[in-house]
Amino acid sequence: MNKNITKNNYEDKVALLNSWSEAYYQKDEPLATDEEYDKLYHEVLDFEIANDITNDNSPTRKVGGTVLDEFVKASHLSRMWSQEDIFDFSELEDWIKRASKVIDIDKTTFVCEPKFDGASLNLIYENGVLKQAITRGDGSVGEDVTHNAKTISSIPIQIPYDGLIEIRGEVVIKKDDFETINEQRRENNEAIFANPRNAAAGSLRQLDSKITAKRKLFFQIWGVGVQNLKFTSYLQMLEFVYTLGFTKPPILESCKDVNEIQKTYEKIVAIRDEISMGLDGMVVKIDNLLFQDDLGYTVKYPRWSCAYKFQAVEKTTKVIGITNQVGRTGAVTPVANVEATLIDGSTVSRATLHNYDEIERLGLMVNDSVIIIKSGDIIPKITKVLSERRDGSEIKIIRPTLCPTCNKELLDEGILIKCQNIKCSDRVINSIIYFASKNCMNIDGLGNKIVELLVNKGKIKDILDLYTLKYEDLEGLESFKEKKINNLLTSIENTKNTELHRVINALGIEHIGEVASKQLCDEFGRAIFSVNEEQLINLEGFGEQMAKSFLEFARVNSELIERLFLIINPSVKEKIEAIDNIFKNKTVVLTGTMSKSRDEMKQLFENLGAKIASSVSKKTDFLIYGEDAGSKYDKAIALGVKALDENEFNTILGE
Repeated sequence: MNKNITKNNYEDKVALLNSWSEAYYQKDEPLATDEEYDKLYHEVLDFEIANDITNDNSPTRKVGGTVLDEFVKASHLSRMWSQEDIFDFSELEDWIKRASKVIDIDKTTFVCEPKFDGASLNLIYENGVLKQAITRGDGSVGEDVTHNAKTISSIPIQIPYDGLIEIRGEVVIKKDDFETINEQRRENNEAIFANPRNAAAGSLRQLDSKITAKRKLFFQIWGVGVQNLKFTSYLQMLEFVYTLGFTKPPILESCKDVNEIQKTYEKIVAIRDEISMGLDGMVVKIDNLLFQDDLGYTVKYPRWSCAYKFQAVEKTTKVIGITNQVGRTGAVTPVANVEATLIDGSTVSRATLHNYDEIERLGLMVNDSVIIIKSGDIIPKITKVLSERRDGSEIKIIRPTLCPTCNKELLDEGILIKCQNIKCSDRVINSIIYFASKNCMNIDGLGNKIVELLVNKGKIKDILDLYTLKYEDLEGLESFKEKKINNLLTSIENTKNTELHRVINALGIEHIGEVASKQLCDEFGRAIFSVNEEQLINLEGFGEQMAKSFLEFARVNSELIERLFLIINPSVKEKIEAIDNIFKNKTVVLTGTMSKSRDEMKQLFENLGAKIASSVSKKTDFLIYGEDAGSKYDKAIALGVKALDENEFNTILGE
């Protein structure tokens, strides 16, 4: 029996679990990590079993959340169940042993598939038509979200199946789409989603289906409810359902015993970051449907299925301080120092913060308990401040006024706080690192540590000094042998005659990235530093801020630019004059999915003499759209921009 729970505090633990559950399922605003919830849940469950407690208010007796008042309630044709969680190989063995007491375990295989981290949804089809889509709710009654479900492209409105069938699955947001949504919300000063699951759940439960349609939700099936199919194998039944128009998961394997299940689990763990959707475990199911019936259900779980959970990638920790880092442009970025915690297999002690506006938006203070999340090898991010855990020891975080590196006064522009001292060592180091990076000058062998060493040893003080380095300057430095020295010097020499747009990008001009650099070079060529503000603002997508940033950099660094160009002698791609056509010298925006890739379409329009822009504005002449065109199409129509679908464009091209 767990000593943390007693008869005196049991009700308090149940109330805490319920508050966490309500925040998670009903408000899409978690107050605890999955790991914390799972730990307390199993402590409560163990206590209830040991003391023979039956408490209908306990979350151990419930499935999911309850229905929001704003939605129409709808009943599932058959109950939707939760999954029993297991966390290691020994628990997997115990689960199989329990099943073997009821069935002949040697006469069945096991089906293993990823457990997607999203919001469960039940689709009811009758005579091939989608009649209703219902969230899981409490397992028996959920929320009718049919209108929203019909906006999800991976949910077919009609299927080639006569009769009645329930298709169960998970509504998710793919990782890249999740980052895009949060970036847009951050730009609009809206609260960001804590994780893709909350984003998916919140998007699915929008009263306005137009909002749902814009969120790029994806439906991944994991089961079937009511049906009249004649299969005796769960896997065969799933394979049939996929033929109806539903997406097959990235991994679906049949395993004959516990060791093969473990190998599949380890395989999914190894490639989980490569899968476009977030996973939080692997589901294991007994394949024989007759055996599933024999095993039946507990009050909450099917006895023939379990969820083999991954190591937590969310953790609760405490912020113990803030470190300010100075980038290549002088921008000061705060990083949270947190109490060291093990997350996703590694110990972390830092979490990223975008800027001081982000700190204010989160309401973050030193000594706050926070939820951090880690994806792959990326530095963890703070997704939520657990303000209800404050004890009075918290300290307000003050915006810095002096550079942490050179101690010079900082310029506070609101979102941006900048060090203006161009000799600040952090600015120098980071500008050289950026200059040498793959998308810029691609100087092989000039990594972060090498740049720091060369600057700190006084061998270089700016990017120009790279081109005066000699063998004897590097000889004797730590880890520098003959081959390494020669390779680095050769790599630097090979940057000569680099394409002009790569050189411009490598200069690290604020607001002028890879795309803008190419646009400038395509338009002005070698005359790029002779342009005025009006010429820049007239470029599609260029605003006043970008123009001023470029011109200010050119003015302040004119000598450096002149000397660098003499050394590198950048190459300029000759502009081929396009034959006359209706797209020549016109501004074109591309959106939606087309038969050709986006890069192919861009090249096609560039060959036609068109200018490609990323966003629709009054300056846009044409919008070319494919499937799932979205907001760009809506904006083009509102502005009266000529919109052509891919077929219409191909017809004009043929003419």
